[in-house]
Amino acid sequence: MCSLLFCCVPVLLLCCVAVLPCCLPLCPLYSVVATKGVPVEASLWQRAASFAARAHAGGLRKDGRTPYVAHPFRVAFTVRHVFGCEDEIAIAAALLHDTIEDTSADYDEIEECFGRDVADCVSALTKSKAMREDEREIEYDQRLGRAPWQVRLVKLADVYDNAIDLTPRDAKHVRKSIRRCERASSLAEQDKHRPEVARALACVAQVREQQIRELGALGL
Repeated sequence: MCSLLFCCVPVLLLCCVAVLPCCLPLCPLYSVVATKGVPVEASLWQRAASFAARAHAGGLRKDGRTPYVAHPFRVAFTVRHVFGCEDEIAIAAALLHDTIEDTSADYDEIEECFGRDVADCVSALTKSKAMREDEREIEYDQRLGRAPWQVRLVKLADVYDNAIDLTPRDAKHVRKSIRRCERASSLAEQDKHRPEVARALACVAQVREQQIRELGALGL
């Protein structure tokens, strides 16, 4: 199953990137971006999607063209449709995973809007900017290892999407992406008894192998 997904999903994700700027203004849940509220009947993931769209408004990916919100939307798509996870906490956390780190949103706001479970997941996925990089990465991995399983699943989806959407695609960045895939996979090994995590590990392993082949093609 994952082999088929591995062939198809990159195309689907690239299509999402291409159509997202056109489709979002027409999407019912995006129509609330200009306001502070969301429909009362909206589900947790719909409210999280609206919040993420507002929080990341104006931000761009490293290519300088793609709206940044495309990334958390694709990460949530990966969690739900590639890894097959229906857990609403995981999907909401996927949509919100960069909001504390990269926007003006904070833990209290996430907790107020989405509850402590989601806020704790987003907080666990947030790197401290006050620490040196080497210390930050060690502390971050330790925190991920102690966090609920949903956090490690979202991290697998995050590195999976970043590996597919890697820019620039040179040897330095490919190697860095491989290391991130390996770290996220190692942390998630404790959860591999869960079917969605087992699928996630298999998919991340495949994208990692593809990157290793890329380095081989470069003679590195």
